Amino acid sequence: MHTETLATAQPTGDTFPINGTDYIEFWVGNAKQASHFYRAAMGFQLVGYRGPETGVRDRASYLLQQDKIRFVVTTPIRPDLSDEARAIADHIYRHGDGVRDLALWVDDARDAYAKAVERGAVSAQEPRVTRDDDGEIVTAAIRTYGDTIHTLVERRGYHGLFMPGFRPVRPHYQPGPVGLKYVDHCVGNVELGKMNVWVQFYADVMGFRNLLTFDDKDISTEYSSLMSKVMANGNDRIKFPINEPAAGKKKSQIDEYLEFYQGPGVQHMALATDDIIGTVTALRDRGVEFLSVPTSYYAELQRRVGTIDEPVDVLASLGILVDRDPDGYLLQIFTRPVEDRPTVFYEIIQRKGARSFGKGNFRALFEAIEREQAARGNL
Repeated sequence: MHTETLATAQPTGDTFPINGTDYIEFWVGNAKQASHFYRAAMGFQLVGYRGPETGVRDRASYLLQQDKIRFVVTTPIRPDLSDEARAIADHIYRHGDGVRDLALWVDDARDAYAKAVERGAVSAQEPRVTRDDDGEIVTAAIRTYGDTIHTLVERRGYHGLFMPGFRPVRPHYQPGPVGLKYVDHCVGNVELGKMNVWVQFYADVMGFRNLLTFDDKDISTEYSSLMSKVMANGNDRIKFPINEPAAGKKKSQIDEYLEFYQGPGVQHMALATDDIIGTVTALRDRGVEFLSVPTSYYAELQRRVGTIDEPVDVLASLGILVDRDPDGYLLQIFTRPVEDRPTVFYEIIQRKGARSFGKGNFRALFEAIEREQAARGNL
């Protein structure tokens, strides 16, 4: 039976309290169509909108929500009208559709920003107050790897839908949810030699600790490998694995990502569910495509992980992976890229006590990704 040992818990040293992921913002070429995908395929509800009809002339944003997960998809309408719209257009030209902002919910955005900058963070936006009839929001932002930022969001003075500038919408077309609950973790890909730089950034600037470390012996196949370190805040509500490529016979998934994204960025987001069989069945029925693993994976599954609650034949039919650590087990599955570029994808995860990340599945996952890379001619 495979087990995985988590790093010894270190004393919490958070620079400032973080209550959780506030939202994830994507900069995309067509936000209306992207919002339709997340509704129709992934069960999000369209609950808010900001654009020309609300007085914002240069871009449009759609607010999508499922339980505690908030996505914002934003597109430029007139890049000639503002520097921000031009920056969005340039980001899309370089990276394709991708994650711009992993926003964090904090108690005091001014204090969090000041402490982060004092500890070495580069400012992306100084503290800003925006108001409407429902109160005020305070936001500030710092830069992280590539063109990704963390907006620090203070909500204690606001009682509206999301933030000023967005208006509630109730469209006729609202497909039901698929059981996604919250953001479990977000994974960043960085260049060779930069993983420890960003690990140190999260330690020094935000007081995160190194929860887990994987080297190229842990995450490898015959052809490729990578290294990864998982950084987490004190309450474990924020977990940021940082990946970098390692030497191999062929191009790794990280190399492929860096080539097509043209730099570092968010590779995938893991979304948690309480019923992975129901969630994955619904997602598959709505057109979401998943990586597949050989049936031989399931022949040894119970010997490796022990007794589990779920029927192995059902897991095999869906391609769901299982791994165990000293605290319990987890079930996980990974989508194929959701963009034309082989960049952004999703992990669906259900934790049944486990605190780890599925080390026992790494080889099966990598081999599945390599089959996709080979089909694209990128291995």
